[in-house]
Amino acid sequence: MSDPKDLRIRSKVISEGVNRVPNRAMLRAVGFKDDDFKKPMIGVASTWSEVTPCNMHIDSLALAAKKGVQHHGGAPLIFNTITVSDGISMGHDGMLYSLPSREAIADSIEIVTNAERFDALVAIGGCDKNTPACLMAIGRLNLPAVYVYGGTIQPGKLDGKDVDIVSAFEAVGLYHDGKMTDEELHKVECNACPGAGACGGMYTANTMASAAEALGMSLPGSSSTSAVSSHKALECEKAGEQVLELLKKGIYPRDIMTKKAFENAITLVMALGGSTNAFLHLIAIAHSVQVELTYDDFERIRVKVPHIADLKPSGKYVMQDLSDVGGVPGVMKLLLEQGLLHGDCMTITGKTLAENLAASAPLHENQNIIRPLHNPLKTSGPLVVLKGNLAPEGAIAKMSGMKKSRFTGPARVYDSESEATEAIMQNQIHKGDVLVIRYCGPKGGPGMPEMLSVTALIVGKGFGGEVALITDGRFSGGSHGFVVGHVAPEAQVGGPIALLQEGDMITIDSKTQEISFEVLEEELAKRESEWVQPQLKFSRGVLSKYAKLVSSAAKGAVTD
Repeated sequence: MSDPKDLRIRSKVISEGVNRVPNRAMLRAVGFKDDDFKKPMIGVASTWSEVTPCNMHIDSLALAAKKGVQHHGGAPLIFNTITVSDGISMGHDGMLYSLPSREAIADSIEIVTNAERFDALVAIGGCDKNTPACLMAIGRLNLPAVYVYGGTIQPGKLDGKDVDIVSAFEAVGLYHDGKMTDEELHKVECNACPGAGACGGMYTANTMASAAEALGMSLPGSSSTSAVSSHKALECEKAGEQVLELLKKGIYPRDIMTKKAFENAITLVMALGGSTNAFLHLIAIAHSVQVELTYDDFERIRVKVPHIADLKPSGKYVMQDLSDVGGVPGVMKLLLEQGLLHGDCMTITGKTLAENLAASAPLHENQNIIRPLHNPLKTSGPLVVLKGNLAPEGAIAKMSGMKKSRFTGPARVYDSESEATEAIMQNQIHKGDVLVIRYCGPKGGPGMPEMLSVTALIVGKGFGGEVALITDGRFSGGSHGFVVGHVAPEAQVGGPIALLQEGDMITIDSKTQEISFEVLEEELAKRESEWVQPQLKFSRGVLSKYAKLVSSAAKGAVTD
C-alpha cells in the first residue's frame, strides 16, 4: 500500500525510479530540486493574455497561486492556455471562434494536466468562455481542483455616470440614429473600460463566475471580488493552499459538482438575472461530470426562484456594486434562509455550502441592488425556456426588464448577422417586426455567434421591446430586449427555423412558453421537401472540425 501521507497520486510515475531520470532532468531545468520530487505536482492553469482586459492581469494571479502552493507543501508549475475576447470579436467573423474557444481551453487544460501527470489543479479564468472551459476540464480530469475568477472590471465614468462595454455597443446605435455626435461617441469609447477585469454587469463572465461559486468550485466571495482588488491575489494564494487540502482530504470535483450543486447554480443565476449563456455552459459542465442536466431542470427551478438583482444589462447596477454590499455570498445566504438552496452540498473549502454561508456576512441593510424576496423584480426567474413548432428542442428568452410577455409579428428573415445589421442600419426593420437571423447555430455559424451588435443597434434605434429578435445563434450576456436565442434544432440541420419565410407570423409568449409560427401542415411539408441542406461554411481548420463534432445547443454544444 502507498504511504497515506504521500499526495503524489499521479506524479509518482515521474518523481521516482531510475527509468525517470530523463523526465526529472527536464524538471530540474525549470527549477525543481531534490525535495520537490517528494511533493505533489500542482498545475496552475493561467488564461493570461493581453488580447482582452478580462485576462490582462492573470499572469500576476497565477504567480500568487503558485506562491500559495509552494508555501503549503506542493510543487507548482504554471502553464498557459488561450482566451478570446468576446467584446473584441463581436460583430464580425471573429465571433465564430468564441464558443469554439471554450472547447480549445478545456481540451488544452486536459491535455497538459494529463501529459504532465499533475496531481491537482488551480485554474484561473477571466473572459466569458474561461470559467465554463476551466470547469469542464476540471470535471473531465476529476482531480482535486480549485477555480479562481480573475474578477470584474470596475465601471467607467463619463459625465458623472457609470458606463461599460454595453454602453459602447448601444452608443453605436444611438450614433446611427442621429442621437449622438462623433465627439460623444469617442468619449464613450475612451471611458467604457477603465482597466483590468471582465465586463461589469451580470453578463456572461460574472454570471458563470457566480455559478462556479454556487457549484462549490471556488472560494466563498471570490466571484464578486473586483479584478483590481488587493483581495484577488490573496484569493489565488488561498486557492493554492486549498487545493492541497483537497488532496489531503480526498475531495474530488465529482464529489462537489453533483446534481444538487447544479440546482444551486441555476437558482443563483435565476435570482441574479444572469446570461442566457448559462444554459449552454452549465449543461456542458454537467456533461463533463456525467450529471444529466436538461432544460426541464432549469424550468423546474425557474418557477420557484424570484428575480431579485437590479443588475445590468436590464437593471441599474454592476458587479462592483454588488461586491460593495455583500457580494454573491450575501445573495446566497438570503436564498439559503428561504430554503431555495441545498445547504448540504460539499464545496472546495472542505465544508458544506451552509457551513460556508454561516461564516459570511448578510447583505448590507438599506441597499437597493438586491431586492427582498417578498418584493422581487419578477416573481420567477427571467430566463425562460420556450418550445413550439419553431423550436421543438427549445429556445431561450431573457425576460428581465420586459413589460411585454407576448409578441406577435411578421418574420423578417436573414441568413447572416451582417445582412440583418445592414437592414437595421438602412431602416428596413420597423416596430412590430420579428427579426430572424438563422444559420448561426453551433454547426451553421459555425460557433453559434453572439448578437450583441445587433441587439445594441435595435436598442440604440429606439426599438427595445418593439422589435423581437430570434436566432439559432446566441446572445451576449449584455443583450437585452425581446430576444430569443439557442433555437434548436438549428437551421443547418433542417430545424423549423430553416423553413421560415418572409412574412410568416411568429408568436413568442413567455407566459405560455410558446414559440411558434403560423403555417399549414401541407405548406410546411412542401417547404421541408424543397429544403436543401447547405454545405458547412468551412472545409478546413478548427471551425471545420468544430462544426462536424459539435452537438445541439440544447445539449450544451459540446464536442466530446
